Amino acid sequence: MTTLERPWGALNYLDEGSGPLVVLLHPLAESGELWRRLIDELTPRFRVVAPDARGHGDSSWDGKEFSVPDLADDVAALIEHLDAGPARVAALSMGGCTAVALAVRHPRLVHNLVLADTTADYGPDKTAAWGERAEKAVTVLREKQLLFQVDRWFSPQFLQQDPAEVERVSRIFTETDSEAHAAACRALGAYDDSGRLGEIRASTLVLVGQDDYATPPAMARALHIGIPASRLLVLPEVRHLSLVESPQARALARQHLSR
Repeated sequence: MTTLERPWGALNYLDEGSGPLVVLLHPLAESGELWRRLIDELTPRFRVVAPDARGHGDSSWDGKEFSVPDLADDVAALIEHLDAGPARVAALSMGGCTAVALAVRHPRLVHNLVLADTTADYGPDKTAAWGERAEKAVTVLREKQLLFQVDRWFSPQFLQQDPAEVERVSRIFTETDSEAHAAACRALGAYDDSGRLGEIRASTLVLVGQDDYATPPAMARALHIGIPASRLLVLPEVRHLSLVESPQARALARQHLSR
């Protein structure tokens, strides 16, 4: 782990391999270590950096509210600190929202994008829905939240085929600070860059699990329609954490990042 000091605290990040810079942005209540399989697949050709969002993983946090654009500014500061950009960015769920905000606000820092199981707007009921999620993040024991989370994350087939990976991802979740989890929920409930997707000029691959009911294919199609230089691929029998569950998804991401 390496650290970049930010006004709110210390941004920790994994930094492995050498070559063109790839930045991986993790989902809600996870950390950069979520990406272990993709990191190991990318490092023979790339320098891979995987930051922990505020209050997630080993990053500190001052307890103040933050927005998705704030998270994007953290990533922009990291890319500038590394002096290795523009970066190839792959991102999942909350990380995908951050990547969209990054590409809109800091276009010169983004070479290309993989946006997996994500959105630029969670819809008309987002504030209330994410407010409820924030409340549960701090009032329900983290282990008791796992049944809801795991069902969203992974298909029944993957749960049977790779229980060790399910356990690893679950452990990262249970170790995440509940207050930071709640703050991130509120940030997602307030986020909307749907009207700015046309500003993204980076070549973009949009991936979504066909059975993802957290950010369903309709949200992925909205990204594809809005981003001019984008492709959309729907992955059969895959749920929300496609880049963890699906070797096909990771292969497609590696191919796009190599462009």
